Amino acid sequence: AARRGAGGMRVGMRVGMLALAVLLCALRAGRAGGTELTFELPDSDKQCFHQELERGLKFTLDYQVITGGHYDVDCYVEDPNGRTIYKETKKQYDSFPHRTEVKGVYTFCFSNEFSTFSHKTVYFDFQVGDEPPILPDMSNRVTALTQMESACITIHEALNTVIDSQTHYRLREAQDRSRAEDLNGRVSYWSVGETLILFVVSIGQVMLLKSFFTEKRPGSAST
Repeated sequence: AARRGAGGMRVGMRVGMLALAVLLCALRAGRAGGTELTFELPDSDKQCFHQELERGLKFTLDYQVITGGHYDVDCYVEDPNGRTIYKETKKQYDSFPHRTEVKGVYTFCFSNEFSTFSHKTVYFDFQVGDEPPILPDMSNRVTALTQMESACITIHEALNTVIDSQTHYRLREAQDRSRAEDLNGRVSYWSVGETLILFVVSIGQVMLLKSFFTEKRPGSAST
């Protein structure tokens, strides 16, 4: 019985160490470098961002309008030669993947110039470079993956899916909160307006009824 207990303990320790190694492997595998930013875009305004990139480098631009107006914005991307490689007008969200053809500073701009009074809040995620391999020599590997390596890849993909889902739901929550606050403001203004109208109508009715019961004295006749 003691031998069986010791054997079970060793198996449990091995399983625990395997799970820990898989988790550490998945956590250490990095995603492509990039930048996430949420910024305010006033009406009739434009904001541009610049990034120097090497030739043959892949980048992806994801953006979404969180609050303001009809949740739309103009977006365009220019290469170092000033050539427009992407342009969309009045989009709520979009994704633009591209592999650079020339080295230099790439410019991507968000424009709200078509709006004269709607203030926008824009989120974008600018990812640069290909995702590094999870395991060393992954591209040149000719043998089959071990059970731990397969589990590591599966967990890594699941973590990436969780990150993307969290970003999506965070943006949806911010958008829904903005709509709820806007609706609450409109309801408050409507309630104040109704109160004022009711107050004016009540005073008018009182004055009208009072005029019905007021005794009218005849004017004195002139001699």
